[in-house]
Amino acid sequence: MFFDTRLSNPPGTACASCHDPQLGWGGNNRSRSGVAAGSTPQALGGRNSPTIGYAAFVPAFHVKREKGEVKAVGGLFWDGRADSLEAQARGPLFAPLEMNLASESELAQRLRSAPYAADLRAAFGLAEPADDALWARAGYAALAAYQRSPEVSPFSSKYDAVLRGQAKWSPQEARGRRWFLDPAKGNCAACHEVAQRSKNPAEHLFTDFTYDSLGLPRNPAIPANADAAFFDLGLCGPARQRPEQLPASVCGGFRVPTLRNVAKRPFLFHNGSFTDLAESVRFYVQRDTNPARWFPRDAGGRVQRFNDLPMAQRKHVNRDEAPYDRNPGQRPRLSEREISDLVAFLKTLDDGFRP
Repeated sequence: MFFDTRLSNPPGTACASCHDPQLGWGGNNRSRSGVAAGSTPQALGGRNSPTIGYAAFVPAFHVKREKGEVKAVGGLFWDGRADSLEAQARGPLFAPLEMNLASESELAQRLRSAPYAADLRAAFGLAEPADDALWARAGYAALAAYQRSPEVSPFSSKYDAVLRGQAKWSPQEARGRRWFLDPAKGNCAACHEVAQRSKNPAEHLFTDFTYDSLGLPRNPAIPANADAAFFDLGLCGPARQRPEQLPASVCGGFRVPTLRNVAKRPFLFHNGSFTDLAESVRFYVQRDTNPARWFPRDAGGRVQRFNDLPMAQRKHVNRDEAPYDRNPGQRPRLSEREISDLVAFLKTLDDGFRP
């Protein structure tokens, strides 16, 4: 089902079109705009396809209190609006800008005529008179089962081989790991969390599943962004409403993704505004020291920092932790050489390593 291009309207788009295993389970259906193309001509969504790699480990959406602060955690999609892989699988099938099926009846009709229909019947006990809802439910369950499989979460990177004692870091990779973990340098592990003392790869998911507002530059290729008054606020919409337990300061926050297979993904961040891993790391460490490099200027020549957020939300962008805790003109937390080191380390997270 995941690779079946007959499950869209018109046919031609599969789940794998936007979640290609060769592209770190991303890909955007061959779109070059940073956001996903749909099955109909000119259909273009509003976000970069999130990786579904290791999605089986994402907890259901919940709110927790930590050190006096209320935080959102987990949930699938960039905004956490789906609590299970079954619910997540359902979403793209019926989204007009994605696979564009009209109803569960249309999905059921296509599943009944699929070459794997007998397998679905056998796996889910679908009797001859099974109705459309049962067929659709079996389809969601099958897609979720695949996303929980070792094929999607193989733990086969060089990083995992090092954990297992089957490989060693190169000097550059070792330096990059150091900058990744150092709270005074890259500080990446503050959000892209790992259990440093554990040898179990499943405890090295490179995310704490929380939400962050990074102050990204606006992507003008997103159709909705042609309206200067439109802003994608993640936890606060347009695809969901702000959870009532959370303050308005979370608006503009998106879930921290896993960094596993990040070097394979053609677009980065929720709005697909970066296509190069080194450049995205450079943005992290130079966003506040040299904002003119990343953001446009207004008619008066003033740099429009964090221009993909409404003015009221820009004050909530993460500026407290390293490497963001810098001001214009100050030295960034990482040098160019250290950025290269960090990128070398991030490439060790790509699956498919052969010791």
